[in-house]
Amino acid sequence: MGFLDAVLGGRKKLKGVAPDRLFAMTTAYVTMQTGLDIQSAGSAGIAFQPIANADFTQILKDAEELLHGTAEESGSELESADDEFGYRWIVLRDSDFDDLVVSLNTISTELQGGGYGDRLLAAVFKFRDKEKDVYFIYNFKRGGYYPFVPAPGDKQRDSEHELRLKAQLDKELPFEEDMSRWFPLWEIPL
Repeated sequence: MGFLDAVLGGRKKLKGVAPDRLFAMTTAYVTMQTGLDIQSAGSAGIAFQPIANADFTQILKDAEELLHGTAEESGSELESADDEFGYRWIVLRDSDFDDLVVSLNTISTELQGGGYGDRLLAAVFKFRDKEKDVYFIYNFKRGGYYPFVPAPGDKQRDSEHELRLKAQLDKELPFEEDMSRWFPLWEIPL
């Protein structure tokens, strides 16, 4: 390794997050259903920070039109909403879990392909584990999943349940290893 390699970080360039990591949820869901009795709530969403320029608006419009077209065929419902933090959510409802994953991938691929991957915040999948809502959040910037289980009370979470889910699904999903980055998303519109 030469002097410039040491100063500039070596010859290896940092790679972006693998785009196929979102699809790991489809195989993990099989384990959730069969081994853990966790069922899809039939909804998922993607959150991103919109930007007010014509290019971004057109890419988003094209992606939404594509989704509306496939939603009619698959029976999916599609809606969008802005939250109090300035993020836009595209929410999908479909009883076919694979359709949810493919639709979220379509949106993320379009934004990443247009050069706006840095605007993506998270993809969120909602499940039911007995009587509890369970969310699996995919952080696009970190390329990993983490569970989020709200608990009764004001902005409380069931960390024990979250750790148990990680242990049970660790071989199925690329988890975010730094648990300080398991950020709760309150008031998820799913």
